[in-house]
Parts: sequence; C-alpha cells; structure tokens
Amino acid sequence: MSSDSTKNQALSEAELQELVAASDTGARDPHGSVGLLIAAVAVIWSLFQVLLASPIAPYVLPGDLINNSRQFHLAFAMFLAAMAYPLFKSSPRHCIPWYDWLFGLGGVFLALYGYFFYQKIVNNGGLADQTDAYAAVAGLLFLFVAAYRTLGPVMVALAIVFLAYVFFGSSEIVPDQIRWAGASLRKAMSHMWITSEGVFGIALGVSTKFVFLFVLFGALLDRAGAGNYFIKMAFGALGHLRGGPAKAAVVGSAATGLISGSSIANVVTTGTFTIPLMKRVGFSAEKAGSVEVASSVNGQIMPPVMGAAAFLMVEYVGISYVEVITHAFLPAVISYIALVYIVHLEAVKNRMPTIGNKVVSLAKTIGGMFAFFAGFAALCYATQYPVGWIVSLLPAGSGWALSLILFAIYVFLVYLAAQVPDLEADDPNAEIVELPDVAKIYKSGLYYLLPIIVLVYFLMIERKSPGLSAFWATMLLFGILLTQKSLKAFFRGEIDPAVRLHEGVTDLIEGLIDGARNMIGIGLATATAGIIVGTVSLTGIGQVMADFVEFLSGGNLILMLMFVAILSLILGMGLPTTANYIVVSSLMVGVVVELGAQSGLVVPLIAVHLFVFYFGIMADVTPPVGLASFAAAAVSGGDAIRTGFTAFFYSLRTVALPFVFIFNTDLLLIDVTLTQGIIVFIVATIGILVFTAATMGFFLTKSRIWETAALLLVAFALFRPGFFMNQIQPPFAEIAPTQVEQAFETAEVGDAIRVVISGPDFDTLAVKDLTVVLNVADAAGGTARLEAAGLTVVPQDGIMQLDEPMFGTALADKLASFDFYGDDPVQITAVQAPAEQMPKELIFIPALLLLGLIALLQTRRAKQEDYEQGVTA
Repeated sequence: MSSDSTKNQALSEAELQELVAASDTGARDPHGSVGLLIAAVAVIWSLFQVLLASPIAPYVLPGDLINNSRQFHLAFAMFLAAMAYPLFKSSPRHCIPWYDWLFGLGGVFLALYGYFFYQKIVNNGGLADQTDAYAAVAGLLFLFVAAYRTLGPVMVALAIVFLAYVFFGSSEIVPDQIRWAGASLRKAMSHMWITSEGVFGIALGVSTKFVFLFVLFGALLDRAGAGNYFIKMAFGALGHLRGGPAKAAVVGSAATGLISGSSIANVVTTGTFTIPLMKRVGFSAEKAGSVEVASSVNGQIMPPVMGAAAFLMVEYVGISYVEVITHAFLPAVISYIALVYIVHLEAVKNRMPTIGNKVVSLAKTIGGMFAFFAGFAALCYATQYPVGWIVSLLPAGSGWALSLILFAIYVFLVYLAAQVPDLEADDPNAEIVELPDVAKIYKSGLYYLLPIIVLVYFLMIERKSPGLSAFWATMLLFGILLTQKSLKAFFRGEIDPAVRLHEGVTDLIEGLIDGARNMIGIGLATATAGIIVGTVSLTGIGQVMADFVEFLSGGNLILMLMFVAILSLILGMGLPTTANYIVVSSLMVGVVVELGAQSGLVVPLIAVHLFVFYFGIMADVTPPVGLASFAAAAVSGGDAIRTGFTAFFYSLRTVALPFVFIFNTDLLLIDVTLTQGIIVFIVATIGILVFTAATMGFFLTKSRIWETAALLLVAFALFRPGFFMNQIQPPFAEIAPTQVEQAFETAEVGDAIRVVISGPDFDTLAVKDLTVVLNVADAAGGTARLEAAGLTVVPQDGIMQLDEPMFGTALADKLASFDFYGDDPVQITAVQAPAEQMPKELIFIPALLLLGLIALLQTRRAKQEDYEQGVTA
C-alpha cells in the first residue's frame, strides 16, 4: 500500500506487550492488595503444580487432592481468568468489579464441586442427581464465561454448538443423517461435568500433569534471559548473510518455539527485533511479517513441546512421549530448513544488501550451525555414560554426587558468562546496527543449555515421564534464577552480591507468575474442548463427520484428505494450539482412519494425528482469523490480510508435508533403521528444498515453466519413490479369497498381509469395504494363524465368510461397524500378500539426474544473465 492513509501503523512496544497480554496472559493488572492477591494465587498455582509433579507428591499431598488435581487445576484457571481478563471492553483494567469476584469465586466452587461432594456422587453410582445436574449446568456457564474472556468467542461458540447437539440432536427438525437418540439433562451433565468423559477428561488431565510444567519451564527459561540469548546467537550467526535478519528470525523463532506454547507470543517476542531489520534490508512490511508468522507458527510443530500437543498425542495415540517427538522431529526440522531457503531465495531474487561488514560464506555458516546442533545432540546422548559410571560407583549416593557435579558445571559456566558483559536487547531502529559477535557472546548464556540437557536426558535416556522430566529441569531453573546474578556479581568482584540475590528471588517469583498466567488460557481451552470430546463420545457424531466427508469426496482418497485438511483448518480458526489440536483430532482423526481404510489406505495413527494437527495450526496463519498474522502486521505496520496470504504462501511446505507423510511414513521415522533414517533425512531435505524452489519459481536463477514442473516432479519422486516403484513392480501379490488360509500358512512370521473385508454397515446396512493389515503370527497352520490375527473364517459356497471377532481383540473395534447378523454376510473379498520388489530408493537416481540437468541449465543461464548485466552496467 502506497498511500499514507491506507498504510497501517506499527504498534509501540507497550502496545505490543498489551496485545500479547490480552491474548495470552490477561490484560488486567490491578495494583495494591488485589494485585498482590492475584500474584500470590498465580505463585501458589505454579508451586502446587511443581509439587504435584515431584516424586514426593504422594508423601506430602493428600490422596484425594491428587486424585482430584484436574478440578483444582481448573479452579485456579477459572479464578485467575476472572481476575486477569476483563469481561467487557469497558471493564476497568486496574481494579476488579464485583461481578468478576462472583465469576471467580463461583468458578472455584463449581470446578471443585466433584471434590466437595465426591462421596455423594459415589453413593449415586457416579451419576448426577438433579442437584448435581443443575450445578453442572452452572459450571458450564461459568466455564463459557471464563473461556470467552481468555480465548474469545470462537471456542465458546463451537462448544455451545456441540452441546446443543447433545440436547436437540434427537429433534425431528434435525436431518435423519445426523439425528441421534438424545440424552436427559442428568445423563448429559453427568457425562460433561461429573465424570471424566467431558470437561474433566483426558485433555484437562494432560494439561494438569504435563503441560503446566513445560509452560512454566519455558516462562522461567525466558525470564532467566534465554530468549534474548537465542535471538542474539541466531542474529550473530546469520545476520551478516544476504537476507540475514530474516534467516535469524527463522532460527530464533525455532529456538524460542522449543519453549513457547503460543505463536502470537513468539511473533511479538522475536518480531519486534527482526521485522524492522528485515524491512531495513529490503523486505516489504507484509513479507517481513510473513516470514515471522511462518517461522513462529512452525514453532508449534517443533518438539519437544509442540504447543503442548505432544503430551495430548501420548494419551490419544497410546504411544510413549519419546515416540511422539521422534515421529514429529524430521518434518519440523526440514520445514524450518525450507523456510530458511525461502528467505534466501527472496533475498537473492531481490539482490538485498547485507548488514555489517563481516564476510563469512553461507556454506561455512550452515556447517557451523549443523556442527553446533550435532554437538549438542551428541552431548545429550553422551551424558548417560558418566552418569552410569557414577551410579555404579556410588549406588546409594549417586543422586547427591550428580547434583554436586551439575552444580560445579553450572558455577563454571556462570564464571565464563561473568567474563563478558550481560546481553542487552538491541534497538533495531538504530542508525548503525552492530552484529553480535558469536565468538564473544556465546559464553554469556551457555548455562542456559543445562536445563535443556537435563530435560532431554530424563526424557530420552532415562525415559522418565514428561511431567517428572520437566520437574527436574524446572528445579534446576529455580536454582539458576536465584543464583545467576549473585554468582556473576561475585566473579566480577562487585561489592554486594546480596542485592543480586534479592533480584534473583524477584525473577523467580515473576517467572512463577508468568508461567501461571500463560497457563490460564491453555487450562480453559483444554476444559472447554472437553465438551466437544464428550459430545463425540456420547453421541457418535464422529461417524456423522465421516459420512459427511465421504459424501463430499465421493469416496476419492485424495479429495477426502483435502476436505479433512480444509475442515481442520476451519475448526482451528481462532483457537490456541492446544484447544485446536483437541478439536480437530476429536472430529477428524476417525474420519481419516475409517475412510482411508475403506479406500485401502492404512496408516499409523500418529501420522493421522500429525496430519490434522498441521492443518489445525495453519489457522493461525490463514485469513480471516489468522491471529499470528494480525500480530505480525501490528509489529510491521503492514496489511494484516496480505500478511496472512503471503505467510500462507511461505507455509506451503507445511501444507504439503502432511500429505507426504500420510503416504510415506518413512518421513515420520516409522519402522526405519538408523542408516535408513539418515538417508531419509538427507533425501527429504533435498526434496523439500527442491519443492521450495519450485513454488518460489527460482532455483539458481528464475525458473522457466517446464523447469518448475520438473522440479515438482523431482520433489514428488524424492518424497514418494514408492509411487513410481509400485508402477514398475506391484508391492502386493493378489490372492484369491478362497486361498487366504494357504497364504497365511506359507507366509513368513511377521509378514504383513492386507485383507479387504466387505459387509453391511451396522447402521445403514449399505455394503462397505474395509482394509486391515494383519501380521502373520508364529502358529501352526493357516487357520491357527488367521485366528491368532483375530479372524475366524467360515468357508461357504466359495465365499470366505467371517464370524464376529471376540470382544476385546484388536480387530473387534475395527470391525465393530459391520452387521455380522444380517442377511448379507461379512466376507473377505481380497487378499494381498507382500511381493518381491526392488528397493524404492532406486527412483532417487533418475530424480537426482533430472535435478542435476536443471541445475546445469540454470547455472549457464545465470552466468549469461550476470554477463549481460555487467555489459549493460
């Protein structure tokens, strides 16, 4: 936009902090005794959650309090929401009106209703009586008010729609296709508020057990100064390159995304520094904001926190936390690599200037960064060996010995930090921008890595629970916040280190307050999303969603995935990451699993969860409700809608990746060896860079149309080599259904045989297909192996009919939607056994040769263009 009248104005620092507060921590900040009360409650909440996660919790906390910790978690969130978030725009910001006290204290009582009246509810068999039902209705109303304050109207409206379906879904005005039997007030309220199926379900439990500790860990780490350190290091390493501020923004956002659960806070935290510098080297306001949005939202898919969704996936998918972050790691990393490349191409295309006078090659810089991350990973891995030696030498006192060694390392690293000045935030609008010298500043924050190493060690090596791992890392942060300033003062020979100790206590208290206030919205989001989860489990609406998507897609697999992606994006609009994931996973995962199996697509559950999660968080980018894009526009002064669309264009690789790993689960490191994993990483990185070059229309020089098409073909071949190999050699041998027992008998133990089962649907009686993958068991004979897999075959007139699987077996749930007692039989209609096939990696050879040809042609053309420009000049 060129005219001043239409150009937006960038917000001031104070206005930006108010924006983050309004969305993440609450815009109200009363003074005096009321302010102290709110701060005290926030500190108590943080300390309660830390104690709850500690190994001594069973010894110091009453058992009924631990058992009802979800109720206490929600009570704290509802009280602080009433205190910290104004209900109306006209509500006062520096005092608490009477109605907010009513909502705060009433919310506490209603959240703890199940705790106060636990015995009565147990005596009723866990069901609500009329009084309980009315209390539950009031609880839901108070929860909606609290959620409206913190999350806005979208989440509340979505929950109300689903709650309305519970009560009115049986009405005759509701179409037959989505009508259900209905529920009484007592039954519905028991489900939603009294039992652990609704509000107090898995999502709130994960928020209580895991999420709070990680959010608190991030708040304390940021309060200690790690956020500024990460940004400085990124800017020092990359700022001198062409488009350096944008590259620094990407890497800095990746680092802060490790500890942040909010894309908006990430945008404002790093963007206030990087966006003005990006504009300074030639990025438009919209493109500068878009780079920050794309990199900040990407932080939500970055392990170990993933916007707190990682811990929910543990519960929903039923695999360990280590497996979740292992599967999520590679797509997140290559997505960030692609974003750095996007920035590089933008800078090269537009011949942007560099900042500063330092000259370092891009290859050397990238090599140094990879060396750092590889070294850090190796350090985390190698920690187990000295720890193991100490434990074997001092089995009884190893805990104390390790604590003393860790303290000595910490003191030494603080000593190194004391030798250089403390890092101060730079002014991006200064006339001369001084690039940080990594060689000089790296010492100032090395000790920030210790809590991260402790966290990774307990998670990955010791395989402790996420909550306990975060507890020990948080305890180390307590010590760092209390002592870092005092120790630096001591090593620098300052007169009175005790003053610094007082500052450390203040930092710790403020960090505890920050952690609690950051959790208000997440706690309420998980509770409100529990209503949607409860509705799905009570009414079976998930089947309706599957039927709806099947109707729209006409049974086409690709169209089905596209509709699920669009619906996930729509459902995620205006929601924080945690609530976003709960909603889209509750409604969409079953759709992909069921319709995919009907179409012959059988994928691991974690791949489906990541698929809907990726598209859910894209709602933070996409207009008209792209909250992160609006925040970036507030920093850059650019147009919010244009920023959102440009950010979506930059995020195309994040849009493409879910489709890739649905069809090629190697990208999620599922069932791959270490060597295969390394190959997958290298090839996937090349593939995402090639895809990025194609979408940007620029590789080594501006691409011609056929070159763009060829680059897309190369990227597809690198990501899905199996597609081409399957055309050359089919991966499965077709076997007649009547030969299924022989197929199982002759197969090797552990082989995966695909069986297509057809039969009438239990609800509609329409005949449908379902593909299941059965692993051949170590049993004698084909019949025994089939039964071990869960199938009882009854041959009749050349048809391989099936009996209903035994209740509780793996196949019982998968085949529960078939009617085994109708007129039409449930039968096996197709059998596919693994066939000999050449390694699909052979497809990489022609793909890379084609890439080399394009590179050769573009290199020659680029040299010619440079020569012509030189002659013209």
